[in-house]
Amino acid sequence: MEIYLTENCSINTLANHFQLPVELILQSNPLVNSLNLEEGSTLHIPGWRIDGTDSFESIRFDYPYDLKKAKLMETPLIHPKVEYDFDALQRDLQLLEGNFPFIRKKEIGKSVLGLPIYELIIGNGPKKVHMNGAFHANEWITTAVMMNWLEDYLMMIVKGDVFNGREVRKLYEEVTLSFVPMVNPDGVNLVLCPSRIPEDVLQSVIVLNDDKEDFSQWKANIRGVDLNNQYPAFWEIEKERKIPKSPAPRDFPGNAPLTEPEAMAMAILVEESNFDCVAAFHTQGEEIYWGYLNYEPKRAAKMVNEFKRLSGYKPVRNIDSHAGFRDWFVYKNRKPGFTVELGRGVNPLPLSQYDEIYEKSHGIFWSLLYM
Repeated sequence: MEIYLTENCSINTLANHFQLPVELILQSNPLVNSLNLEEGSTLHIPGWRIDGTDSFESIRFDYPYDLKKAKLMETPLIHPKVEYDFDALQRDLQLLEGNFPFIRKKEIGKSVLGLPIYELIIGNGPKKVHMNGAFHANEWITTAVMMNWLEDYLMMIVKGDVFNGREVRKLYEEVTLSFVPMVNPDGVNLVLCPSRIPEDVLQSVIVLNDDKEDFSQWKANIRGVDLNNQYPAFWEIEKERKIPKSPAPRDFPGNAPLTEPEAMAMAILVEESNFDCVAAFHTQGEEIYWGYLNYEPKRAAKMVNEFKRLSGYKPVRNIDSHAGFRDWFVYKNRKPGFTVELGRGVNPLPLSQYDEIYEKSHGIFWSLLYM
C-alpha cells in the first residue's frame, strides 16, 4: 500500500501506527534517507491494504486521515496451484514485489532463449541460506510450492508471527535468504506451453524428443543438457556412464562442465555469495539427499533429522551420483547442502498432489532458516 503524507511525520510514528519495525519500512522505501518525513512524501507500507480494495489498486491514501481504512492483508495474493510456467512466475513476482517491497530482486543470468533467471533476496542477516527449484523442466511444481512458502514467510514477517517457537521477524533479521524459484525457465515453458517456444527451436527440440510433441518427460534445458549434471564434482564419471552421449530430453551432462548459461548463472551466484547452506528442490520420492563422499560437515546430520521430523521425508546420506548442483556445493565448500525430492509418483507430479506436498514440506523451508 502506498500512502501520501498530509503532514510532517516520523518513521517511528508510522511504525507504531502500522505495527511494523522501523527497519522494515526503511527497507521498503530505499530512497528515504531520513527518519523525519515531510508533508507530500509518499511511502510504501508492506503487507497493508486499503479496506475493500485489491492489493494493487492505485487509490490515494492520505495519512493520517485515512488510517481507519487500512488493514493487514489476510488472504493470499498468489494462487500457485496451477501449471506454473514462466508467465505465472512473472505475475506472482510482480504481486509480491508490489506488496512486500522489502524484497530485492536480481537477474542473475539468462536462459538459452533469453528469459531472466531471478534471485529474490529477503533479509540482511549474517546467515546466508540459498534455495532453488525447477532445475528440471518437468519438475515445475517445485517452483509453485516454493512461491507458496515465500508468500507465507513474507506475510508472517509483516504480522510478527511465530513458527515452531521462532519469531519470524527475528529470522528476517538474522538470515539473508537467497531464493531462485525457477532455474530452467525455457524447459518449464517447453513442458507446459511449447507454443511459446520459437518455431525453429521447437522443431529442433522435437527431433531430440524422438519426433514427439509431448514434452511431459523433458527434464533438460532447451539445448538438451541436464542442468543438474553440469557441475565440476567428478563430472567426468557422469559423462562416461550416462547413456545419452548427445543432447537429449534428460541425463546428458553436456560436453564439459558449466557449458549452459543457466548452470553457469547458479555457479557464479554461489561463488559470489558465500552461502552457509543450500537446498535444491526436485521431485519425486519424499527423500532428502544430504551427504556427498563424506565432504559434508557434521551439522548436516542434525539439520536433516530436523527436516525428517517436520516432513516425514527419508534422509539418504549417499547415492551413486555426481555432478549435481548440491554435490558441487558440498564438495567445494564443505558446507551443508540438500537435495529435497518433493512428493511421490511419476514426474511430472499432478496438481492433485499439491496440497499434500505443501503440507509435508513447508517445515523444511522454515527449518533451513532457523537451523
